[in-house]
Amino acid sequence: MYAVIEVGAKQYTVKEGDVITVERQLPLAGQEFNLDKVLLVSDDKNIEVGKPYLKAAMVSAIILKHIKGQKVVSYKYRRRKSSHWKKGHRQQLTQLKIKGIKL
Repeated sequence: MYAVIEVGAKQYTVKEGDVITVERQLPLAGQEFNLDKVLLVSDDKNIEVGKPYLKAAMVSAIILKHIKGQKVVSYKYRRRKSSHWKKGHRQQLTQLKIKGIKL
């Protein structure tokens, strides 16, 4: 059984036991919470598609830890002008472990 869920502005295909990295979520590490924005659920025989979400479906997950992503560097250089700037950024992320998919 697998599901397609929406977390933040991105969609993820998950099944039970998967560990995914998503944008930062508010609950603390170790807490369990439910993801209710389920777009699609499929088991061995049938597929249910929401319009846009399935009302009865829910995916439960536990937060493993909050981490930072890799550094992204933005650099701008203007030739012959003695002008440049450099900015760095690390995105705040959360690792989730999928515990189950409920219909």
